[in-house]
Amino acid sequence: MADKEDQKSAPITIKKYANRRLYNTATSSYVTLDHLCQMVKDGLDFVVYDAKTGEDITRSVLTQIIVEEESKGQNLLPISFLRQLIGFYGDNMQSVVPRYLEYSMQAFSRNQEQMRDYFQNTLGGMFPFGRLDEVNKQNMAMFERAMRMFTPFGVAGSEEPPAAPGTPPRPAPAPAAGGLDELQKQIDALQKQIASIAQPGKSDPK
Repeated sequence: MADKEDQKSAPITIKKYANRRLYNTATSSYVTLDHLCQMVKDGLDFVVYDAKTGEDITRSVLTQIIVEEESKGQNLLPISFLRQLIGFYGDNMQSVVPRYLEYSMQAFSRNQEQMRDYFQNTLGGMFPFGRLDEVNKQNMAMFERAMRMFTPFGVAGSEEPPAAPGTPPRPAPAPAAGGLDELQKQIDALQKQIASIAQPGKSDPK
């Protein structure tokens, strides 16, 4: 029984050949990036391996899917966000960014159904661009504050500009010798703030 459960939960194996063709070993058929995109939307887990070397290339293939979707006009990634993201490559905060982004998307995913219901029932299906624009600004402000908070080498005597009206309060800076436990506490606090922002109608913390 346990073996059957493991088989059900095991990710589907996709092999990529030298001719760039993708082969789904579960269905014994060739697939395209569009097929893999739909599998992601359907919640089907998969891993992609280079058929020749056996290297796990899932990350690069998922990135290709994002590039394809963006080229079709499905623009989810703001230019300012892309510029900031590129700026963190090679930075000493590079290791923190993936975890923060993962927490952000998890919080948004947990609240997306509630947000859809809010749009449909409260606004009659109309999209509240003003509300989402404000949420985006708050998220970007929180992201910038998080990066400053996690910086292990603060500049003595430096001051941060005042927060824009309506944004959540700035978290307290991390102590220089706070250690991993202190960082974990602050990450958890950020996660709670992200979740509160994603919930429509919930007032900003005082």
